[in-house]
Amino acid sequence: MADGTETEAEPGAGTRTAVRASPARLVRGAVAMLPPGTALVGAGTAVLGLAGYVQLAVAGHVLSADRMAGLSVLWTLVFSVGLGLFFPVEQEITRLVAARVVAGGRVAPVLRRGLGTSLLLLAAVCALSAVLARPLAGRLFDGDLALVGALCAAFAGLSVAHVTRGVLAGTGRFRAYGFQLALDGTLRVVLSVLLALAHVRTVLPYAAILALPTLVSVLVTGPAVVRAAGSWAGGERLPWRALATGLAALVPSTLLAQALVNASVVSAKLLSAEDTAFITALLSAVVLARVPLFVFGSLQASLLRGLSSAVAAGDRATFRQLLLRTTAFTLLLGGVGGLAAVVAGPWLVPRLFGSPHLLGAADFAWLSGGTLLYMLASVHGQVLQTMGGHRRQLAAWTCGIAALLLVTAAPVAVRDRVEIAYAVGAAVTEALLAGMAYVTWTQPRRGLVRQTE
Repeated sequence: MADGTETEAEPGAGTRTAVRASPARLVRGAVAMLPPGTALVGAGTAVLGLAGYVQLAVAGHVLSADRMAGLSVLWTLVFSVGLGLFFPVEQEITRLVAARVVAGGRVAPVLRRGLGTSLLLLAAVCALSAVLARPLAGRLFDGDLALVGALCAAFAGLSVAHVTRGVLAGTGRFRAYGFQLALDGTLRVVLSVLLALAHVRTVLPYAAILALPTLVSVLVTGPAVVRAAGSWAGGERLPWRALATGLAALVPSTLLAQALVNASVVSAKLLSAEDTAFITALLSAVVLARVPLFVFGSLQASLLRGLSSAVAAGDRATFRQLLLRTTAFTLLLGGVGGLAAVVAGPWLVPRLFGSPHLLGAADFAWLSGGTLLYMLASVHGQVLQTMGGHRRQLAAWTCGIAALLLVTAAPVAVRDRVEIAYAVGAAVTEALLAGMAYVTWTQPRRGLVRQTE
C-alpha cells in the first residue's frame, strides 16, 4: 500500500512540475519565434516604453489639467510626426546596410547619406513649424509658443537617433541599439522625478525631457556607430536616389501610419477642445492600450534586418520563416495585451495616470483591437518594403486614413467615433497590405528579388 501511494504521488508531482514548467516553455517558445537580436532591442524598448508611462504619470500628478492637455498633444505629435519623418530614414538605412553587409560592401557611405537626408528633413519641418508657429500654438498648445520650440527640439533628437539606430541595426549591433534606448528611457525617468521633487509646475521643463535624453543617448553610443560604419572618409559616394527613391513613398506612408495610430487623441482635441478631462483620459487609455506596441517596436529593427538580408541573399526559406514566426508572435502579443487592457484598463488608468475615470471596457476594446491590426499592418508593410513595394505600402495607408476620416466624420458622439475610427482605419490598411504582400510574394518575377542601390 505504501509503495502504491508513492507511485500515485509521483505522477501528481510530475504533473505539477509540468504545469509549473509550462509557462516557461511558452515564454521560450514565444522568444524562439523572434528574429535574432530582438531580445536585446526589446530590453531597451521596455525601459524606454516604461519611461514614457512614468513621464506622463508624473506630469499628470503635478501639472494642471490644461497644462497636461498641452503636454499630451505635444507627446502625441513627437511620437507621430517625429517618428513618421525619421523612422523611415532608420528603416531605409537598415535595409541598405544589411544588404551591403551581405555583399561585403562599406557602411560609411550609407551613414553619410543618411545623416544628410535626415538633417534636411529636420530643417524642412522646423522651418515650416517656425512659419506656422502661432497657428500651431493657438490650436494645439493653448497659445504657448514655447511648446512649438520644444517640438522642434524633440524632432532634432529623433533625426540623429534614427540614423544611428539604422546603422546599428543593419550591422547587427543590437546590444548598442538596445543600450541607446535604455539610456534614453532611464534619463527620462530620472529627470521627470527630479522635476516633480523640485515642485516644478510649468510645462516646458517636462516638454524638454522629450529631447534632451535622446541627444545624450546618441552621444554616448556614438563610438559604437563609428565602429559599425568603419572609416568615415574615402570610399564611394552613395547616390541620393538610393535613399530618396524609397523615402519619397516611405515617409508619407509612415506619417499616415503614425497619424492613424495617434489620431484618436488629436481628433478629440480638434473636435472637442474644451473637454480637457476626456482628452487627458483618452491619452492615458491610448498609452495603456498601446503597451503591445512598445514590445512590438523591439522586433521591427531585427525583423527588417533579417528580411533585408534574406532578400539580398535570395533566401526564400528564411524570409518565409521570419514572416510566419513574426506574424504568430504579433497575434499572441496583441491578443494578450488587448485582453489585459480591456479587463484592467478602466480601473488602472485613473490610478496610474491620475486621469478622470471616464472610459470603460468597450473603449479599451476598440483601442486594443486597433492596436493589434496596426501591428499586423506594420509587419506586412515591412514585407512590401523589402520587396520594393514602397508605393503599394503608401496606397494602403492612404486608404486606411480615408476610412478613418469617414468614420470620424460620422454624426455620433465624439468618444465613439474617434475610437472606432482607429480600429476601422487599421483594419482596412491591414487587409490591403496583407493582400498586396501575398500577391507580390507569389509573383515569380516580383516576389523575393535582390534589392540593390
